[in-house]
Amino acid sequence: MKLFVSILVLAAAAQWLLPWWSAAVVALVLGALLGRRGGRAFLAGFGGVGLGWLALALWQHTRTDGVLTQRVAQLLPVGGHAWALLLLTTGLGALVGGVAALTGCWLRQALRPAPQPEPATQRQRVA
Repeated sequence: MKLFVSILVLAAAAQWLLPWWSAAVVALVLGALLGRRGGRAFLAGFGGVGLGWLALALWQHTRTDGVLTQRVAQLLPVGGHAWALLLLTTGLGALVGGVAALTGCWLRQALRPAPQPEPATQRQRVA
């Protein structure tokens, strides 16, 4: 839950001020720092970035009274439906965030040294 909320807040703030791919960088870094298991890191990145992209897309949609969304929806093969464009945007953002957080988690696991077994004592070897 901590990873999800961190990705949601920081990725939304980053994509507000920076290019779209900044959300992936945030998810990758937070996945490396806070992610413990791959599946949970993917779900946190998927939900965090996806929800952030949906919120910002809805804000942009309502700010322009749907004009911008409708025009972009006519350019893309979504049948001119603004809601389909919002779902497509959310899905793509969610996949980017999920894969980035999973990559960060796996990168940390790959770079972390494997635990070394403790050497056996002399008494354990004799028995």
